[in-house]
Amino acid sequence: MKIINFYILRQHFGPFLFGTVLVVFLFLFQFLMRDLDKLVGKGLSIWVILHLITLNLSWMIVLAIPMGVLFSTLMTFGNMSANYEITALKSGGASFFQMFSSVLIFSFLLFLFLLWFNDRVLPESNHQAKILMMDINRKKPTFALEAGQFSTLIENYTILARWVDSISNSITGINIYDLSDSYKTSTISADSGFVLFLPNISKFLFTLYKGEVLQVVPYDLHNYKKIKFERLELMLDARGFLLERSNEAMVSRSDREMSIQDMQEIVNAARNAARETEKKLEKIVTTPALAIVKTDNLDSATIDGLKDLVSRDISYLETQLTSESYRMFDLETRARQYEVEIHKKYAIPFACIVFTLVGCPLGMLTRRGNFGIAAAISIGFYIFYWACLIGGEKLADRGYISSFWSMWIGNFLILIFSIYLIIRVNYEVFSREIIFSIFRRQ
Repeated sequence: MKIINFYILRQHFGPFLFGTVLVVFLFLFQFLMRDLDKLVGKGLSIWVILHLITLNLSWMIVLAIPMGVLFSTLMTFGNMSANYEITALKSGGASFFQMFSSVLIFSFLLFLFLLWFNDRVLPESNHQAKILMMDINRKKPTFALEAGQFSTLIENYTILARWVDSISNSITGINIYDLSDSYKTSTISADSGFVLFLPNISKFLFTLYKGEVLQVVPYDLHNYKKIKFERLELMLDARGFLLERSNEAMVSRSDREMSIQDMQEIVNAARNAARETEKKLEKIVTTPALAIVKTDNLDSATIDGLKDLVSRDISYLETQLTSESYRMFDLETRARQYEVEIHKKYAIPFACIVFTLVGCPLGMLTRRGNFGIAAAISIGFYIFYWACLIGGEKLADRGYISSFWSMWIGNFLILIFSIYLIIRVNYEVFSREIIFSIFRRQ
């Protein structure tokens, strides 16, 4: 039996790697298409782009491994069923549970690995990816002059060049308009020159030849200055053209950038604060705010004053109740959101086991282990499972269902369906026979 389990596991491992890599590649393609406009034209080095892709591979792997498990399980047992290997194993005395036990153990090991990966690696990768993407978005596009077009990329300066050689960085017929001083306008004109980027000091060095500097004070035609030069070196600020990395400690973490322990501490703190707020609300409601006053012997002015006092007290109590109610609602919502993320870190890895349980009998029933059938069934289950996750998260955030069921409903529904398929394949009976056998046993 060990030889059979080893043979099935070997048949399963190849399609698992292929399916996982394929799904990662599809996620990577989608990521690049979505964020390509944020990367192109920024002058980023290939290492920065590879670093960003590597950091985003973490969430792709977490989603791809369960899909790879389902795909490989369908292909493995579909091929074995189509080649009558399942029939041969059954005739040799092997049970259904013995045949897929090795695959189930493999999926359990993947569950443990993903659980550790989700808790330790994924939060840090998400945090680093967010910081790097923030730095990339803040970086200005690569400075480049186009012949005959005004450039405003350098702050407080407008530059026009009639001819540009991008290879030698030489320029001809250049005008630089200095707008940094609101009290005077400076215009630099030159016949030719060179531009050089100095990354060490974040400056652009313009070396200009045969030109003039014209300084004019607005609304004062007699206040101007003209300076001719043979050679002029001009240093302009290049801040923002380099990729400047942010300090990690200054960037806050969201729920998807925290470990289970960190999120559980936030949930506990929110629950404790909600309980304190609830006690405060009970105290406000149960504390007598007004005293009964006999108005028989009081004049109208005193009565009017008492009415104003009562009105102010009621308004104050109403404000207190509203404020504390909103605070309690916010605390409960915060606790639910983090609880959802905690359950998600367990539910998605557990999908490896669930997809194995449903993939083995389903592959036997389809009796086809080709790529198209396995891919189509895997996509169908993935869409259903992901819809359960997204829908459950939204319902839990709004308080309609518990945080537990929001993330585990997809696993339980597929698990129930897998139990039905296992019974059908193991006992080789159909739906009506399964139901009748249950009633006969009762």
